[in-house]
Amino acid sequence: MLETIFKISFILVLFVLAYKLIFNSNKGLTVFEMHFKDGKLISHKGKIPEKFKQDCRALAKSDKLTMTVRCEKQGDIRLHVSANVGDNLTQQIRNLFPFEYYDKKITDNSKING
Repeated sequence: MLETIFKISFILVLFVLAYKLIFNSNKGLTVFEMHFKDGKLISHKGKIPEKFKQDCRALAKSDKLTMTVRCEKQGDIRLHVSANVGDNLTQQIRNLFPFEYYDKKITDNSKING
Protein backbone atom coordinates (compact mmCIF):
# COMPACT_ATOMS: atom_id res chain seq x y z
CA MET A 1 0.00 0.00 0.00
CA LEU A 2 2.75 2.44 0.98
CA GLU A 3 4.75 1.46 -2.12
CA THR A 4 1.92 2.37 -4.47
CA ILE A 5 1.47 5.76 -2.81
CA PHE A 6 5.18 6.50 -3.30
CA LYS A 7 5.01 5.37 -6.95
CA ILE A 8 1.94 7.49 -7.67
CA SER A 9 3.42 10.56 -5.97
CA PHE A 10 6.70 10.09 -7.87
CA ILE A 11 4.83 9.90 -11.19
CA LEU A 12 2.78 12.99 -10.31
CA VAL A 13 5.94 14.93 -9.47
CA LEU A 14 7.45 13.92 -12.81
CA PHE A 15 4.31 15.07 -14.67
CA VAL A 16 4.33 18.43 -12.86
CA LEU A 17 8.01 18.97 -13.68
CA ALA A 18 7.48 18.04 -17.33
CA TYR A 19 4.49 20.41 -17.54
CA LYS A 20 6.50 23.28 -16.04
CA LEU A 21 9.42 22.70 -18.42
CA ILE A 22 7.28 22.41 -21.55
CA PHE A 23 4.59 25.03 -20.95
CA ASN A 24 6.53 27.70 -19.08
CA SER A 25 5.47 30.95 -20.79
CA ASN A 26 7.72 33.36 -18.88
CA LYS A 27 11.00 32.75 -20.64
CA GLY A 28 12.57 36.20 -20.54
CA LEU A 29 13.01 39.05 -18.14
CA THR A 30 10.27 41.64 -18.64
CA VAL A 31 11.91 45.04 -19.08
CA PHE A 32 8.64 46.98 -19.31
CA GLU A 33 4.96 46.60 -20.11
CA MET A 34 2.36 49.16 -21.22
CA HIS A 35 -1.41 48.65 -21.40
CA PHE A 36 -3.59 50.90 -23.55
CA LYS A 37 -7.39 51.01 -23.58
CA ASP A 38 -9.29 53.14 -26.11
CA GLY A 39 -6.15 55.14 -26.84
CA LYS A 40 -5.24 55.89 -23.22
CA LEU A 41 -2.35 54.47 -21.22
CA ILE A 42 -4.10 52.77 -18.31
CA SER A 43 -1.14 51.04 -16.68
CA HIS A 44 2.58 50.49 -17.08
CA LYS A 45 5.46 48.90 -15.24
CA GLY A 46 9.19 48.95 -15.67
CA LYS A 47 11.49 51.62 -17.06
CA ILE A 48 10.19 52.86 -20.43
CA PRO A 49 12.29 55.18 -22.62
CA GLU A 50 10.52 58.55 -22.43
CA LYS A 51 10.49 59.30 -26.17
CA PHE A 52 9.11 55.83 -26.98
CA LYS A 53 6.41 56.23 -24.32
CA GLN A 54 5.33 59.60 -25.74
CA ASP A 55 5.29 58.33 -29.33
CA CYS A 56 3.30 55.21 -28.38
CA ARG A 57 0.77 57.31 -26.49
CA ALA A 58 0.35 59.60 -29.50
CA LEU A 59 -0.06 56.64 -31.88
CA ALA A 60 -2.54 54.87 -29.58
CA LYS A 61 -4.51 58.08 -29.09
CA SER A 62 -4.75 58.82 -32.81
CA ASP A 63 -6.09 55.33 -33.60
CA LYS A 64 -8.00 54.67 -30.33
CA LEU A 65 -6.04 51.45 -29.78
CA THR A 66 -6.59 48.82 -27.12
CA MET A 67 -3.33 46.90 -26.86
CA THR A 68 -0.42 45.71 -24.76
CA VAL A 69 3.23 46.46 -25.56
CA ARG A 70 5.78 44.32 -23.73
CA CYS A 71 9.56 44.31 -23.93
CA GLU A 72 11.49 41.19 -22.85
CA LYS A 73 15.17 40.48 -22.60
CA GLN A 74 16.30 36.98 -23.62
CA GLY A 75 19.90 37.66 -24.43
CA ASP A 76 18.63 40.21 -26.93
CA ILE A 77 15.65 42.54 -26.67
CA ARG A 78 12.26 41.42 -28.00
CA LEU A 79 9.26 43.68 -28.41
CA HIS A 80 5.80 42.09 -28.24
CA VAL A 81 2.65 43.89 -29.37
CA SER A 82 -0.78 42.34 -28.76
CA ALA A 83 -2.34 40.48 -31.67
CA ASN A 84 -5.43 42.70 -31.99
CA VAL A 85 -3.28 45.46 -33.55
CA GLY A 86 -2.79 45.46 -37.31
CA ASP A 87 0.53 44.61 -38.92
CA ASN A 88 1.13 48.14 -40.17
CA LEU A 89 0.64 49.64 -36.68
CA THR A 90 2.83 46.95 -35.15
CA GLN A 91 5.57 47.86 -37.60
CA GLN A 92 5.17 51.56 -36.76
CA ILE A 93 5.59 50.75 -33.05
CA ARG A 94 8.69 48.64 -33.80
CA ASN A 95 10.14 51.51 -35.84
CA LEU A 96 9.65 53.85 -32.87
CA PHE A 97 11.36 51.51 -30.40
CA PRO A 98 15.02 52.36 -29.58
CA PHE A 99 16.63 48.90 -29.91
CA GLU A 100 20.10 50.49 -29.90
CA TYR A 101 19.43 51.82 -26.38
CA TYR A 102 19.39 48.22 -25.07
CA ASP A 103 22.10 46.80 -27.35
CA LYS A 104 24.94 48.68 -25.67
CA LYS A 105 27.83 46.35 -24.84
CA ILE A 106 29.51 46.93 -21.49
CA THR A 107 33.20 46.01 -21.36
CA ASP A 108 34.75 44.94 -18.11
CA ASN A 109 37.94 46.97 -17.85
CA SER A 110 39.08 45.17 -14.70
CA LYS A 111 39.93 42.03 -16.70
CA ILE A 112 41.74 44.01 -19.40
CA ASN A 113 43.93 45.96 -16.97
CA GLY A 114 44.94 42.89 -15.03
